[in-house]
Amino acid sequence: MNTDKRLRFEEESVEHLREEGIYWEPETARLKQVIAATLARQMERRGLTLSELAQTLETSRAALNRTLDPTNTSLTLTTLVRTAAALGCKVKLEIVMPR
Repeated sequence: MNTDKRLRFEEESVEHLREEGIYWEPETARLKQVIAATLARQMERRGLTLSELAQTLETSRAALNRTLDPTNTSLTLTTLVRTAAALGCKVKLEIVMPR
């Protein structure tokens, strides 16, 4: 698919989702996938296991699994910031105007 057609398709798709009132659902899912992958990558880089990170955070492995689950969008900013900090990272949140 060429660039112009792809952009037009994306714009029409986004517009349809907005009309249906569900635009935020795929956007939320996409953001959580990125967050979960980034946190998992940082765990790997630091050689931390789930158990070790859970112990550092003083939480259960089950709670940490929910944080790292790319399909679970119920993530609080507090949990995100604490997890990132335990991995030696900072969270940078940016709200941007659409194109």
